[in-house]
Amino acid sequence: MKTAIVIGSGIAGLASAIRLQNKGFKTIVLEKNNYLGGKLTQIQLGEYRFDAGPSLFTLPELIEELFAISNKNINDYFHYEKCDISCNYFFSDKTKISFYSNENQLKNEIESKLNIPFKPLKNYLINAAYKYNSTKEIFLEKSLHKPQTYFSYPIIKCIKSIPKLDLFKTLNETNSNTLNHPKLIQIFNRYATYNGSSPYKASGILSLIPHLELNKGSFFPKNGMHSITESLTKLAKDLGVEFNLNTSVNEVIKENNIIKEVITDKGNYKADVVICNADIKAAYNSFLSKFKKPTKILQQERSSSGIIFYWGINKTFKELDLHNILFSENYEDEFKHIFDLKTSYLDPTVYINITSKKSIRDAPNECENWFVMINVPSNENQNWDKIIKESRKNIIHKINSILGIDIEKHIVEEDYLDPRRIEFRTSSAGGALYGSSSNSRNAAFFRHPNFSSLKNLFFVGGSVHPGGGIPLCLNSAKISCNMID
Repeated sequence: MKTAIVIGSGIAGLASAIRLQNKGFKTIVLEKNNYLGGKLTQIQLGEYRFDAGPSLFTLPELIEELFAISNKNINDYFHYEKCDISCNYFFSDKTKISFYSNENQLKNEIESKLNIPFKPLKNYLINAAYKYNSTKEIFLEKSLHKPQTYFSYPIIKCIKSIPKLDLFKTLNETNSNTLNHPKLIQIFNRYATYNGSSPYKASGILSLIPHLELNKGSFFPKNGMHSITESLTKLAKDLGVEFNLNTSVNEVIKENNIIKEVITDKGNYKADVVICNADIKAAYNSFLSKFKKPTKILQQERSSSGIIFYWGINKTFKELDLHNILFSENYEDEFKHIFDLKTSYLDPTVYINITSKKSIRDAPNECENWFVMINVPSNENQNWDKIIKESRKNIIHKINSILGIDIEKHIVEEDYLDPRRIEFRTSSAGGALYGSSSNSRNAAFFRHPNFSSLKNLFFVGGSVHPGGGIPLCLNSAKISCNMID
């Protein structure tokens, strides 16, 4: 039996291990941390449980597929439910807009709260579906770096759709030309942050992202996002995958253009196939340091990072749901601070995720677990201690002014993540959450490919094609594993 080594146990690494084990490999996962899941992990503060990283779950069929190819019943491992509200949006003028999954409810919400017709938004979502369906087979499900991708039927469909894809406009220009209210423009500009980019720089093709959340639906794993990691780990172990924690990879040995061995601080592993789920920049600066570096790729602008506060709150708030956004008054200025000035913004957009709204075990009775995040630049040796202190003050002011409360007196547990901690824990260069940003029209083509010049070295995860976020990471695993016999 041939041996496959997976370096890193983020969601793309777990999915790769499952796929390779199903292909007949003896699969071994090497993880430097003492836990699995990469960013998709959890923390416990007293009686409060928090998902540490990703909080939005879309395209559950990509998870279901892993159980299907393994001939396992997903109901024995994993459960999820569809959300009635994808997100609540709060503005400084006290307007609150709930994006319902039901179209009639959403129509009533938009028309009553904004006093505008619903049809432009409906057309926008129809176009988002068109953009997604026209491009997914090329941009999301295949390698952009293989010639055969461009000699297939889907490329014809994609080429025909180019005039309607808004490739040569920014996302803000696309939204401003299509949507009929400044608040809607701001809501849909937010989707650039789903891959750590600015809507004032990133391509309008990103307007396809709302299709996943608003047309296909957002979902909640019944035991929190970390249950994705738990269920895939259990599936992998049931299939026979071996996991080695606290194991750092020091070097990868090649002979005649083929990987032969993986050297770790715990011993050496012979390898017929190697999947790298580590951040691409960190990998080339460490265990791939003797390999030729893709310099232009590694020099690309990093995506945004985040400052996250985990707050145990001794009160409940009926006006909040699972996902909540408190918007900045000047969105464009906020992104200038993040990507141009490389600092946080005085009036940040605040995201609050409260899983105890869906999973009551995540907080004590009549309490809530608040995951509170703002977007910030990746780490370039800024004075993060000062930025964190100022950001906490600004976040609390924002929450208090919009919700009309004094939130600090309700905080009974607290911890935080910042770009430095993210970089240390996940080896993401600069603590960037999505690898490189998409702040250019050609960003998709300049992400690192899923294969290498070596016959048996492949790459998966958020820092390579097709990008960051759970669905794209799962697709990266599928793309890479489909190249492996």
